[in-house]
Amino acid sequence: MTLNNKTTCKGNILVVDDTPDNLRLLSVMLTTQGFEVRKALNGKMAITACQMVLPDVILLDINMPEMDGYQVCQKLKADEKTCEVPVIFISALDDVLDKVKAFDVGGADYVTKPFHGAEVILRIENQINLRSLQVKLQEKNLLLQDALDNLQAAQVRQIQNEKMVALGNLVAGIAHEVNNPISFIYGNLQYASQYFQDLMHIIESYQQEYPQPTAKIEKIVKDIDLTFVVNDLQTLMGAMYRGVDRIQEIVLALQKFSRHDEALMKQVNIHEGIDSTLLMLEHRMRETANRPAIVVVKKYDSLPLVTCYAGELNQVFMHLLNNAIDALDQSVGQETTTDHPQILICTQITESNTVKIAIADNGTGIHQSLQSRLFDPFFTTKPVGKGSGLGLSISYQIIVQKHRGQITCSSSPGQGAEFTLEIPLSQP
Repeated sequence: MTLNNKTTCKGNILVVDDTPDNLRLLSVMLTTQGFEVRKALNGKMAITACQMVLPDVILLDINMPEMDGYQVCQKLKADEKTCEVPVIFISALDDVLDKVKAFDVGGADYVTKPFHGAEVILRIENQINLRSLQVKLQEKNLLLQDALDNLQAAQVRQIQNEKMVALGNLVAGIAHEVNNPISFIYGNLQYASQYFQDLMHIIESYQQEYPQPTAKIEKIVKDIDLTFVVNDLQTLMGAMYRGVDRIQEIVLALQKFSRHDEALMKQVNIHEGIDSTLLMLEHRMRETANRPAIVVVKKYDSLPLVTCYAGELNQVFMHLLNNAIDALDQSVGQETTTDHPQILICTQITESNTVKIAIADNGTGIHQSLQSRLFDPFFTTKPVGKGSGLGLSISYQIIVQKHRGQITCSSSPGQGAEFTLEIPLSQP
């Protein structure tokens, strides 16, 4: 029987009035119409009753001792738990100012005593229906927000996938195309060096066999400054060897960065990925007209091989290091400008069997109010046209969703920013 009553109940009504006769009248009338009714003789009892069981509608008298209806309504609206409950004032006060005050403190409706039962019922049903529609609207708004968040996440994933494929193909292609001519140059430099030594041997032999050259030979030797040419040519050969070695290092870094042949998850050396990314960004860290060269300080722990998507993890390093360099560039001319721009990179193994990577700069920092939105798609703290707002969002997806890790930011204005990545050593 009780279950049936709850099923057919039209709503839970709290009636607040200091006159017992009014309480009995309203209670009988509402109960007859299928409402569940609770009663309170004063404001304190009403607030306690609301905290115990949240009513659907409150019928509230204005003239009550200790705490009048206006004060009760104000307290209910100030409480996060009860602020959404509609309050209908029932009072003998018929002045316009009284009605205006009732609506000012948060009342949803106003009924003047003596009242008609049908009017009260209709106004209660109207508030219940209105509240029901509001709840449904909130639910739909939540669903729409979820759909929007999912759509934005899908857009970011699509952009990231296309970017990764395009970048991987570009970098791998450049590395391959550069590697062939460099290998040719490097191989022929060895022969060129040997030929130079052979020619020098012939010249030295001539000088020994014919210590007194002709006037014509003497003039040529003097014009070209043979001693300088010999010494400088040796220096040039050494410089060319070093240049080719440097290009080969860059090609190797490009190959490691792109990981074009490693789309699957596998064990990699995290430090190699960081170093290859730093090498690609080396040109951005050189001294400029506005700031000194950026110093990179590495505090690497002894790490084992880490199971991860190497190419995508390198993308995270690229985004974070680019942001650090941008922050140091933007600090130029501000009061917090540092004379010693620096990026600190630390790695370590944690007790929870994860690897932690921290990338910090000593730039201007990020305001606390902005930090909660850093990983939102299309949000950026950079000037218009300087950032897409996707770098940190993509990094978040790679670390949190693909590697089951976490990424956080710690920053204060004028104190720089530190981004910390933490991923498991091995993935399930």
